[in-house]
Amino acid sequence: MRRVVVPVIAALILVTVAAGVLGVGLVRRSFPQVSGELALPGLTADVEVIRDDQGVTHIYADTPEDLFSAQGFAAAQDRFFQMDLRRHVTAGRLAELVGEPGLETDKVIRTMGWRRVAEAELPRLDPQTRRYLAAYTAGVNAYLEQNPSPSQVSLEYVVLGQSAPDYRIEPWTDADSVAWLKAMAWDLRGNYSDELGRARLVGEVSRQQLGALYPEFPVDQHAPILSEDEWEPPPVEPASEDRGGVDGPDADPDQGVGTYAPVEDREGSGPPVDADLAASYDSTLGALAAVPNLLGEGAGIGSNSWVVSGEHTETGLPLLANDPHLGIQQPGVWMQTGLHCREVSESCPFDVTGFTFAGFPGVIIGHNNDIAWGFTNLDPDVTDFYLEEVNADGQVRRGSAWEPVEQRSEVIKVAGEDDVRITVRETRHGPILSDVIDGVAQAGQTAPINGVETLTSYDVSMAWTGLEETRTADAVFLLNAATDWESFQEAARLFAVPSQNLLYADTDGNIGYQAPGLVPVREPSTNGAPPGFFPAQGWLSAYDWKGWVPFSEMPSVYNPADGVIVTANQAVAEGSRPFLTSEPDMGYRSQRILDLLTEKMAQGPLTVEDMHDIQADSYNAFADDLIGALLEVEVPSSDFYREPQQMLTEWDRTAPADGEQSAAAMYYYAVWANILDLTFDDELPSDLSADGNSRWMLVVDQLLDRPADDWWDDRRTAGVVETRDEILRQAMINARLDLTQRIGKNPQDWQWGSLHNVPLRHEVLGGDGIPDLVRWAFNDGPYPASGSSAMVNAFNWEASTGSFRVTSGPSMRMVVDLSDLDASTWVNQAGNSGHAFHPNYNDQVQAWLEGGSYPWPHSREAVEETAVHTLTLTP
Repeated sequence: MRRVVVPVIAALILVTVAAGVLGVGLVRRSFPQVSGELALPGLTADVEVIRDDQGVTHIYADTPEDLFSAQGFAAAQDRFFQMDLRRHVTAGRLAELVGEPGLETDKVIRTMGWRRVAEAELPRLDPQTRRYLAAYTAGVNAYLEQNPSPSQVSLEYVVLGQSAPDYRIEPWTDADSVAWLKAMAWDLRGNYSDELGRARLVGEVSRQQLGALYPEFPVDQHAPILSEDEWEPPPVEPASEDRGGVDGPDADPDQGVGTYAPVEDREGSGPPVDADLAASYDSTLGALAAVPNLLGEGAGIGSNSWVVSGEHTETGLPLLANDPHLGIQQPGVWMQTGLHCREVSESCPFDVTGFTFAGFPGVIIGHNNDIAWGFTNLDPDVTDFYLEEVNADGQVRRGSAWEPVEQRSEVIKVAGEDDVRITVRETRHGPILSDVIDGVAQAGQTAPINGVETLTSYDVSMAWTGLEETRTADAVFLLNAATDWESFQEAARLFAVPSQNLLYADTDGNIGYQAPGLVPVREPSTNGAPPGFFPAQGWLSAYDWKGWVPFSEMPSVYNPADGVIVTANQAVAEGSRPFLTSEPDMGYRSQRILDLLTEKMAQGPLTVEDMHDIQADSYNAFADDLIGALLEVEVPSSDFYREPQQMLTEWDRTAPADGEQSAAAMYYYAVWANILDLTFDDELPSDLSADGNSRWMLVVDQLLDRPADDWWDDRRTAGVVETRDEILRQAMINARLDLTQRIGKNPQDWQWGSLHNVPLRHEVLGGDGIPDLVRWAFNDGPYPASGSSAMVNAFNWEASTGSFRVTSGPSMRMVVDLSDLDASTWVNQAGNSGHAFHPNYNDQVQAWLEGGSYPWPHSREAVEETAVHTLTLTP
């Protein structure tokens, strides 16, 4: 988001801001009224909105419609600009708000059609869900009607008004809420960048080198979520007798065989790649990169969640912990809230607290009176790319025939500029993305098919489950009202996108795990390459999705014998049925959590405080292997190089922001970044460079046993062929020199938090190119941070950027105590308010950074004990 608005703020902004935009009156003008009375038309009775010191709202109403109407009103009070920004992005209308810099984003979103799908989903939803969405919409719009000037709504509108003076806030709609689920699904999809990246590398590196970059999940080192004893994969179904002409005795030779292999290569090396086809891949990646990641991006996007049964706890009932790892931004992704029917009944079944999104009703993660649930990303492969052969008549090849490419026209309004009209093209697989951005429509011309140049275009289309019409919105309300495992599973059955790992615990002492979601069924591979590993030939029906994995075949367990379930984005099970993904997290976090739980259970029953300790853990288990190799290498004999190397001998493998162990952590991670650069970045394109996540840890771990592997050679050193030890030696030398320049000559002065820090940047007004005074108003930090990539305390950074700045991290943390819900704890990334300068804009930051937490009241008595303000909404 910062990228698209750099040119938006004119020089006039400096004068305007200095003259009064930051004046106390204007700043406070958009702060919400939090006490007294306000009218909310459409209510059937008074509704109480109670806020505590952290600005968390607990809403009490007599009907669900009143409850969600008040939630919409309160969300708009606290976060409407964030809601408005999100709906502009999801509708492909960002340019209306920020001008020409948002145009490329709008082109891609319009091409994918997020808003069109959201509008199509609405009629499919349960009538009850429609009423809840309508009530939420009414509440948002009542707030906007009471605050007709944008300056009354949020300070951002005053600033952006300098470049878009005619901007008017539109009423909220139900589709605005549903479209946000598409953004959530997009950010949490799996595989797409790796699929295109692998295709680009074919021919650039050897087959052996390419295989080394994508190792399988190490089940011998790190446990999957479910053991073979806990879940038995479904049996392999026999192939259908009618394969539609594919690989049968009468198969059309143009349609190929029905195996899911890379394009025109049955040995698994991938599709043919020449400069033009590579340009198509690059164009597609470029188009996708134009989509803002509203939840975050990069390999650090993931989560930790675990649940332990009462046999392991001090109270005799379960404990459930969760901390999703998402992008770092200001305001944060989540809002904390409580939604309480005054009398819980069949007609008003909600008494739920937890974390929600501004713009969508209900609670996404949390607990009610009976159950608690947590999410981690399943990271399924729910996107596939297809090479499409398009002829001069605008037809796409299908087998030996040709069929029309669907087209539609879209008009994009641009603030301060003329409207822009685009043509969107779709095949049966999905939208064509390779020609979205101006000038790349010809990128795939004359791409080779079986090495033969053709006269047709070679475009890239995308199939994605998020473009299916689903009922995920229904699932949220069913989840909020669930009372036991069966009703929880019924809710999970409808949770189509994004596919998540759902953890469960209830007040009766049961725990469970369910993998829901829309996961494509693909033809099995006969060549060892997983489905979706490379882009497929769109003209071969063998590569089409064959439907969806039935919910009954999705992995699940209820009350496992060992009483422990850990999910941290690792592989779900050892087998490949059903096929879920070829790119799980490699399990360093999940195994560390499991090891810590095992250690603590051996010492005594588990408590809420034990869960906090685990969430804050920054131990690097991979470092054991790498440090062993580093200490065997001789660095130059002077103390200048030996002193930091020797610090590794006493390092405890943790990554505190400061303190005794911090200097060694700083040196280790600087060495790690240099190893990745010297080993991989000499051969990989810059946008595919090694970022240091768990996959790269496993890659290097395996390369350590192959000291003469081709990857160790740094191709930038002409006439020299390096092996492992030369690279490790040079990495330590480079790290020493780099830290001396950045921090100082004395290694004892090095502190991890001096370079590994968290900037809380505003999504629109916080980036480079924005006037300093504006950034000062909306940004926060940077703050020194402990933790690291692929650690439990996952303050992730991207090694390939040359910076240790945190790019993603725990977006919130929660621990639910099923024996006493009021003994549960929670903390948000920054604060509950979206208003700059408001006391709740950043009041939770320090607790969040330090692994701390706040009491999480749920019962009416506990809520009233922490109440600071009460607003009564009247009919």
